[in-house]
Amino acid sequence: MTMPIVAIFCMVSLMFLMIGGIIGWLWKEHLVFNTPQQVFAHPEMFDENGHIIPDEVIAVRFENSYDDYDEEDDD
Repeated sequence: MTMPIVAIFCMVSLMFLMIGGIIGWLWKEHLVFNTPQQVFAHPEMFDENGHIIPDEVIAVRFENSYDDYDEEDDD
């Protein structure tokens, strides 16, 4: 009697785990694609009216240059 109960419990647990994972993944995709990007910006990037200040926003891009290793002299 306990083996069928354990099997049913395992199948129900696996089913809830899969359904929860699918619902969570769909909710994450919904939040990423349907929210404006201004929500994720810092508050100091906005003026008094809530618009992004374009002239004070600085974007910096660092590129890894791995070719410097070839220029080193091995003594």
